[in-house]
Amino acid sequence: MTATNDERFANSACLRARGTAREGKVAFAELFFDLIFVLTIIQLSHSLAAHYSPLGLVEAAMLMLAVWWVWIYTTWATNWLDPDKAPVRVLLFVLMFLGLMLSIAIPTAFGAGGFLFALTYVAMQVGRSAFTAYVMRRDWPENSANFIRITAWSAFSAVFWFAGAMVEHEARLALWLVALGIEYASPALGFAVPGLGRSSVSDWQVSGEHMAERCALFVIICLGETILVTGRTVAGMELLDGFTVFLLATAFFSTATMWWIYFRFGHGEAAHLIEHSPTPGRIARMAFTYAHIPIVAGIILSAVAEEFALAHPHGHVDFKTASAIIGGPVVFLLGNIWFKAAIRGRSPLSHLAGIAGLLALSLAVPFFEPYQLFMAAAAVLFIVALWEFLSLKSTPADDVAVV
Repeated sequence: MTATNDERFANSACLRARGTAREGKVAFAELFFDLIFVLTIIQLSHSLAAHYSPLGLVEAAMLMLAVWWVWIYTTWATNWLDPDKAPVRVLLFVLMFLGLMLSIAIPTAFGAGGFLFALTYVAMQVGRSAFTAYVMRRDWPENSANFIRITAWSAFSAVFWFAGAMVEHEARLALWLVALGIEYASPALGFAVPGLGRSSVSDWQVSGEHMAERCALFVIICLGETILVTGRTVAGMELLDGFTVFLLATAFFSTATMWWIYFRFGHGEAAHLIEHSPTPGRIARMAFTYAHIPIVAGIILSAVAEEFALAHPHGHVDFKTASAIIGGPVVFLLGNIWFKAAIRGRSPLSHLAGIAGLLALSLAVPFFEPYQLFMAAAAVLFIVALWEFLSLKSTPADDVAVV
């Protein structure tokens, strides 16, 4: 008798048992792996705050895109690999150590730490994909071929990562942007490789529950960074008066509002849609791989804004403070629009109105002090959350209106 696919996966040394309750379960090893990205997000926000300029924003964005690509590719891999199996667990531990080295290199990535950043990034991308292709070769040859193609694309981009590490300043940035462009374009091109064909998203059978929970945990890590920034900034002040406590409460309220906007409507819908879609890979790629990028970027930028507002609440609002306070929520809402439109087929009106309100605040910047602008931006986010809640609280998930 020939074993079914589910039976083969259940007996595999490394693959999740498909069609069981454990298929979408997030393992403790995955949560342990995520701990490294707590440090990574802290390093990113600290580096951006210390070098906040147009060039600094571009460099921080590039580093964030690289970090996200490492994490989301690992999430896709563990959607099929079972982290409770010893070989996969060892893989996660190795990736975790490499991620620690990657995080250490972030502050000096465009200086002395460039080669360390490039080396650890390439090792994580190529090593994980090659491992996944190898362990799938017997039980899931179709997906093994997919990861062989991914490995080839990662090796191709590695040429530009290493070339960038050998030069300095703008030349390094340009070569690393080329490397990122190759990696971000590869899924849309089906990871096409001459002689090996191309992959099809219709073949990517993913667990919506697992993808949704993994991305939600990463969002929580980023939101936790805003709380850490707030606490660290206030703890470093000599005087904790009533005004400082009020600003601290506003910062916490803003973070809680972002949590509400992301988790109250959207997260659960995405998991449900993927589980019941004939092409779950296509929806997962759009809703999680790409749409979460501005969500994460907006939260990191908001953490920087909180640091600026708490450290210097009075006086003139300069460009970096205004752009962080307004830009963070705008980018965050844009990401949520993309995410929710990918699963609902339409953009939430509440979020569009929120962006319009935030952009309107930019016209009034000359009349605000930093703390006032920060409070106004937090108020706009609250209005967005309240609008969406009142509009959707009694609406069935399958019949969501434009709100």
